[in-house]
Amino acid sequence: MSTLASALEDAALADRRRAMRALLRRPVLAARGATESEYRLVRRLETELREWLDVNTGWRLTVDTAVARLHKRVPGDDDTRGVVDRQRRPFTRRRYVLLALSLAVLERAGGQVTLGRLAEDVIGELDDPRLHAAGVEFSLTGRDERADIVAVVRHLLELGALRRVEGDEERFVAAGADVLYDVEHAIVAVALQTARAPSTIEAKDFAERLAGITEDAQAETDDARNRARRRALTRRLLDDPVLYYDTLDDEERAYLTGQRRFITDRITDATGLVPEVRAEGIAMLDPDDSLTDVRMPEGGAPGHLALLLATRLAAERRMAWDDIVAYVDELCRVHAGLWGATIRARPRDELAVEAIDRLRALALVRVETDAVSSRPALTRFRLGEPRIVGGDR
Repeated sequence: MSTLASALEDAALADRRRAMRALLRRPVLAARGATESEYRLVRRLETELREWLDVNTGWRLTVDTAVARLHKRVPGDDDTRGVVDRQRRPFTRRRYVLLALSLAVLERAGGQVTLGRLAEDVIGELDDPRLHAAGVEFSLTGRDERADIVAVVRHLLELGALRRVEGDEERFVAAGADVLYDVEHAIVAVALQTARAPSTIEAKDFAERLAGITEDAQAETDDARNRARRRALTRRLLDDPVLYYDTLDDEERAYLTGQRRFITDRITDATGLVPEVRAEGIAMLDPDDSLTDVRMPEGGAPGHLALLLATRLAAERRMAWDDIVAYVDELCRVHAGLWGATIRARPRDELAVEAIDRLRALALVRVETDAVSSRPALTRFRLGEPRIVGGDR
């Protein structure tokens, strides 16, 4: 019986970890489609998951018949965590505006909508004088505009807020051919993630309104402050590639020093992530390599370019932007036969920015005004001196 009990306990632990990892990987799990099995697992373990998340992170978990939603807010103002398109290029300001307006339109839409109708309704929303004053413009007169609304729709498809019934987005971009979708209102309703509902904010100033919907209430007692520190540190260990000690204030650093083992053990128990503790900070490593949205190294020409640039930066420690662009140009020439014409035809400064953004998202480099410097974790990619193994020495 002890063997059976141990096996059941191990199976229950594996299920809890799979459910938690599913939420961390995709905070919106639709009850239908590709995430159905993960949604069912989260719904079965909802009570345990909600309790752990509330105690350790302060993140809310809501589950209904249509969707499981982890209301996860990332710490700080890291601009590497934005929405990206299929080519992993960050959304532009206009695309973010279109995404917000599309959600507003879909909230009022019926059970189905066409891409053309969605775009027209978004254009109607852009008549707001405040958007005109902010310089936001959009029409369907050009291929670029159609590509922007298609990028937004594909993000909504990935979330599960829309489900394609008929048509093809590429044909819409090329020739304006329409596409029909089902609207999943339950997912549209939970897509927006804020600390408070925007309608409850009374401030008129934009900066004050933004702070009101994103910032948590300040703790007023010692116990509340310690709880807030534990939650903030756990969030960062779950979300950040590396938690560097020099990014913490004195009180946070002291708290982490005293509670490090407790915090990391709880994360390991819940997720299977393994702590790597170094003099500069802590990284929670994933043995399954499934919880990152940016891999290093990664296949393909962009991934190869980023790896070679990381190796060079690890050796140089700091490089001026002009030197980085020149090195990217050299790499494009050296690897011309391997990388293909598509990447070689792109501007070198654009390729350099994308490669550095990948390294910055992994907390491997620090970007300065006219240079890029390495951070401690980048030493993983530094080549050592060659050694002869075996034979006569």
